Amino acid sequence: EILAEHGQIHALANSAGISGPTGKPVEEVDWAAFQKTIEINLYGTVWLTQEVMPSMKANKYGRIVHLSSIAGKEGNPGMSAYNSSKAAVIGFVKGVAKECATFGVTINSVAPAVIRTPINETVAPDVQAYMVSKIPVGRLGEPNEVAEIIAFAASKACSFTTGFTFDVSGGRATY
Repeated sequence: EILAEHGQIHALANSAGISGPTGKPVEEVDWAAFQKTIEINLYGTVWLTQEVMPSMKANKYGRIVHLSSIAGKEGNPGMSAYNSSKAAVIGFVKGVAKECATFGVTINSVAPAVIRTPINETVAPDVQAYMVSKIPVGRLGEPNEVAEIIAFAASKACSFTTGFTFDVSGGRATY
């Protein structure tokens, strides 16, 4: 519908995701809940990319930004499904970036630490406290702090960066 109405898709910013089961060791995680987390966080990312890529390649321009997570780089205890799904998003972005770079299409991810959003309202309080304790600035991130990075990654100015994961972690990620 968007393509039919506007003729071209310039950018995709994908922030859809769920935290999945939290606060449980891996052996206690319900398989259906684990699978649902992978389906939404990873398969949704792949599907959206597949939907916009043909138009972007044909027009020799596009910006794709997927939300991953610092949990996909470092992992958090009691969040095996979420950690796995977000690590897979990071790997997906790295590989696809090499496929589409010569078409003028960039694809990057943004890896926030814990941000004050509805997804974190479902995270077990002890897990959330653990995550905040790892952040040197000592607080949750704010949505606008992530939005500014997404806006840059989706802009014409971000033409030489592809396959990269931008950390928005309050100092948690120092690598």
